[in-house]
Amino acid sequence: MSHKKNFWLVVLICLVPAVATAQDSVAQQQSRGRQIYVQGTSQSGKEILAYVGDASLEMRGNTLPCAGCHGLDGRGKPEGGVNPSNVTWEFLTKPYGLKHENGRQHPPYTERGLELAITRGLDPAGNKLLQAMPRYVMSREDLADLVTYLRLVGKERDPGVSDDKIVIGTMVETSGILGDWGKVITAVTNAVFEDVNSQGGLYGRRLELQVIECSAETRAAARAKLESMLKEQQVFAISNAMIAGTEKEVVPILSQNQTPLIGPFSLYPQTGFPLNREVFYLLSGLDDQAKSLVKFIAEKPEFKSGNIAMFAPRIELFTNVIEAVRAKKDASRTLTVVRYESGRFDVSDAIKQGRQAAAEVVVFMGSGDDALAFMREAEKVNWFPAMLVPGGAIGASVFEAPIGFDRKVFFSFATTPDDHTAEGLNEFRAFRAKYKLPSNLVTAQISAYVAAKMLIEGLKRAGKDVSREKLIGALEGLHEYSTGLTQAITYGPNRRVGATGAYIVAIDLKQKQFVPVSGWVDSN
Repeated sequence: MSHKKNFWLVVLICLVPAVATAQDSVAQQQSRGRQIYVQGTSQSGKEILAYVGDASLEMRGNTLPCAGCHGLDGRGKPEGGVNPSNVTWEFLTKPYGLKHENGRQHPPYTERGLELAITRGLDPAGNKLLQAMPRYVMSREDLADLVTYLRLVGKERDPGVSDDKIVIGTMVETSGILGDWGKVITAVTNAVFEDVNSQGGLYGRRLELQVIECSAETRAAARAKLESMLKEQQVFAISNAMIAGTEKEVVPILSQNQTPLIGPFSLYPQTGFPLNREVFYLLSGLDDQAKSLVKFIAEKPEFKSGNIAMFAPRIELFTNVIEAVRAKKDASRTLTVVRYESGRFDVSDAIKQGRQAAAEVVVFMGSGDDALAFMREAEKVNWFPAMLVPGGAIGASVFEAPIGFDRKVFFSFATTPDDHTAEGLNEFRAFRAKYKLPSNLVTAQISAYVAAKMLIEGLKRAGKDVSREKLIGALEGLHEYSTGLTQAITYGPNRRVGATGAYIVAIDLKQKQFVPVSGWVDSN
């Protein structure tokens, strides 16, 4: 008898990994199928095509995703005289079959029947589906994933959502030069959530914050910690994450897990093609700010002619800024780009190349010491081009520049106190006092506060039956949304930076102060 017990114990132990693997496989299929249903794209990168009408008009799958007509809940969204079918599994597989409003009848669907409906436009009785229903061409693997996911449509809940709470994650540095920033961001986000929870939460759910603490992590370490959070702590969305320098590692993980990120702290928003649809940036990065500077300078009579020289350390992230300047400059100007190794700026060679290019405008991306050395060397040859500094990166050392550059050095800022409305400022001050927030790093506090409020606004608009897709859709619907502390925020299906542009200030070297020289300059 003991031998039998041991035998079955061994069998059970052997089966556990197999069962777990099978469950993981189904979950992975459902995840892949969800992307096809919601976005019309495949995680494999294989093409999905849709053919519409008797003429078989060919379109890409992402222009006609299933959810576009049938809805995230699968129950159909009547529009333009078309009433898409309910595609929830319980409805499709009713044992007594289905009868539609137009009189069409058929037996219940099977998995094979669904495949024929998706690819050939036929119901289980062989009847043609509505003309508006596309016929899709996709790989066998993608088709199987989509059918697997259809079993879940209308009854799934995204990770991090339960009857009584929504779990939100963040990722912040807690030591090093940005450690204080991380602590302030966490404190503000927790305070915003506590404020919401004290008023009954959102649709009866309280907000809970889970924090990944980083210490100037390597890219691989940041990625591993984020993957662990998404898998083990089941967060619904992420807010106020400090992802500067790790975006190329972090953002793909969010996309793979379809996890929204609202208000990340980064100087380099990744907004190229294909769009990172899960990530909603609050304000412009250095690339958009560089566009605003170039647009501003082009309208100044004294700088209407002349070429542009750009000096930037050989850092990968500056490539986007260079391309932004190239795209925004007037066609009549040439752009000369000089890259150099950080800490090895050859000032004499830079002056030589800038003058040879007949540059009257310089875009400078180096350090404050490099910029100051450049301007002092330029003074020796009586060359005083306009200096454009996206984000004001060279710091206070600029006030030691030669007087010939007076009001010819221009910084950009994504936000200034001019953005603050009386109502917004009073509300923020009362909030800081109520939760006894620290007196330092007020700019970081404002950014964290606004991003957390944007998340909450999105959750409110997404409704009680919240999902990640509904949150993304709600945020995409924000247009000229007033925060009271920043420029109005606008998102859209093809826009992921809330306020695209910057304010421009000049440096008054005589008074050693900043002088506003423009209102908001939209970078578009």
